[in-house]
Amino acid sequence: MATLWDEVRADYPGLTGKVYLNAAATSPIPRPVREAVAAFYGELEEGGDRHWGKWMRRREAVRETVARFIGADPEEIAFVPNTSTGINLIVDLLEDDGPVLSDELEFPTVTLPWIHRGMTVQFVPAVEGVLRVESFREGEAPRAATIAISHVQFSNGCRQDLTAFGRIKGSRHLVVSGSQSVGVFPVDVGQSGVDALATAGHKWLGAGFGAGFCFIRKQILDRRPPRAIGWLSGEDPYAFDNRQSRVLSSNARTELGCPSFGPIHALGAAVDYLSGIGIEAIAERVLALNTYLTSQLDRHDFEILSPGGAHRSGETLVRLPEPRRAIVFLIERNIHVTEKPEGLRISTHFYNDEAEIDACVDALVAYREQLQP
Repeated sequence: MATLWDEVRADYPGLTGKVYLNAAATSPIPRPVREAVAAFYGELEEGGDRHWGKWMRRREAVRETVARFIGADPEEIAFVPNTSTGINLIVDLLEDDGPVLSDELEFPTVTLPWIHRGMTVQFVPAVEGVLRVESFREGEAPRAATIAISHVQFSNGCRQDLTAFGRIKGSRHLVVSGSQSVGVFPVDVGQSGVDALATAGHKWLGAGFGAGFCFIRKQILDRRPPRAIGWLSGEDPYAFDNRQSRVLSSNARTELGCPSFGPIHALGAAVDYLSGIGIEAIAERVLALNTYLTSQLDRHDFEILSPGGAHRSGETLVRLPEPRRAIVFLIERNIHVTEKPEGLRISTHFYNDEAEIDACVDALVAYREQLQP
C-alpha cells in the first residue's frame, strides 16, 4: 500500500533517475507549482494584461496565505525575490537603532547589509557547532539593539529555538533569516516574538527562484516611511498622480512597480501544497530521515559536524577529504549534495527516502576506500 510519502514523491517528477539530497541549496518544485506558473504564463500568452485584475486579486490571496503560514498579518508581508532583498528592507527600518548581535556561523546575507551601512555587528561564537541562546542574553552578550540570526544555519544545520530567543530578546529586535527553515519547520512569528523575517523560496519551500517574502512587524513599519517606493506604493495608484502620493502603511509599499506575478503564483502554490501535507508532519519526516542519515554515517565511522538533539535540522555536514573530488565522484553516480570546505552537506527533505540515503552513504564509503593507498 502506498504511503503519503510515496504519493508525495510522485508530485516531484524531477527526482526520477537521481538521488537529490540538496534542498539546502535548491529544491526541485512539486507539480502544482509548475502548473500554477504555467497557468499564469498561459493567460499572459493568451491575453496580455487582460487578466491584470485577476492577478492582483491572486497576489493578495497569496499574501494572506503566506501570512497564515507564519502567524503574521497580511499587511506585514511583502513579496521579495530573495532573502537579501528582504534583509535590506529590514535594515532600512532598523539601521539607526544601534549595534547588531549575530553569530560566527551566519550566512553573509544576515550580517553584511548591516555592516555595509556602517553599523557595528558583534559575533557570538559557536560552541562545538552550536549557538547557545544563553550567549545572547542581555547583560551577558555585547550591548545591541537587534539580534540577527538564522533559524537554521546554512553551514552546519544548527537549528535554533526561536521562541527561546523571543523570551530573552528583551528590548532588542529579533530579526531572522528563514531560508533554511521555512517550508520544513513550523514558524509562528507572533508566538515566537520575531520582529522581522526574510526568506527565499527556492530552498525548502520548493517555490523556485524569485519567490521569497519578507515579514516586518507592523509596529516597525509604522516608525518611518520606506527608503524606496514605486507607483504601486501609494494608496491610490490608479490616479496616476506624478506629483504626490499617500504611501501605504503596509509592507506591500516596498514592492516596487508591477508585481512579479509568476513567482508570486509559484509561492502561493508551494505554500498551499505544504499546508495540505501539514508542516508538523513534514518536520517530523525530515527529522526522521536526517536521524537515519546520521545513524548510517556513524555506523560507517564518518565524522559528523552537525549537531543533533534539539538543534538537529534537515542538514548534515560530514567531514571528507578533498570535497571537490568527492562531489565529482558523487555526481558521476547521479547523487547531488553540496560541497563545503570541511566536506559535504547532505540535506534530507520530506520527498526523500531511506533508499536514497543508503545510496549516498554507500557512495561515500566507496569514495573513502578509493582514497586509501
